[in-house]
Amino acid sequence: MSVALHAPDISRALIRISHEILEANSDSSQITLLGIPTRGAHLALRIAAIMGEIAAHQIPVGMLDITMHRDDLRMRAPRAIMPTTIPPEGVDGRELILVDDVLFSGRTIRAALDAVGEIGRPHTVQLAVLVDRGHRELPIRADFVGKNLPTSISQSVKLHLTELDGVDEVLIEEI
Repeated sequence: MSVALHAPDISRALIRISHEILEANSDSSQITLLGIPTRGAHLALRIAAIMGEIAAHQIPVGMLDITMHRDDLRMRAPRAIMPTTIPPEGVDGRELILVDDVLFSGRTIRAALDAVGEIGRPHTVQLAVLVDRGHRELPIRADFVGKNLPTSISQSVKLHLTELDGVDEVLIEEI
């Protein structure tokens, strides 16, 4: 197991992602962030706080559970359904930024797009991820990437966050 990103690296990546989102969306008052649980939700909160400081106003942030939209429910161990929380502004007509921790096959994001379709119709849907490790199975790409980490299929990328694990780090380990 090796540490690919330490806490300062993660912090810099989130600051860069925040700036890139604001640069790509000229009207920051129309942006809504939705984090994909578990770690994507915490990253969305961090990004919203950074963007709020830069834009000098609060950025709406929520959480989007995609569990029931996954195409691999039969193949995975059961997991608890997390709450979906949509900010009062909703998503209709807004610039929606989905936030996740690690982009791998693209299946989680496909499920997230299905879930978004059930809650409203945003003007655009963009994707921000802390780590893109490659190995896509679906034609999905992130608009905002903290770090591209080329990995082999026999490796796993794990994100630890202070809020959940007591430390910020990205680990690469052999499966």
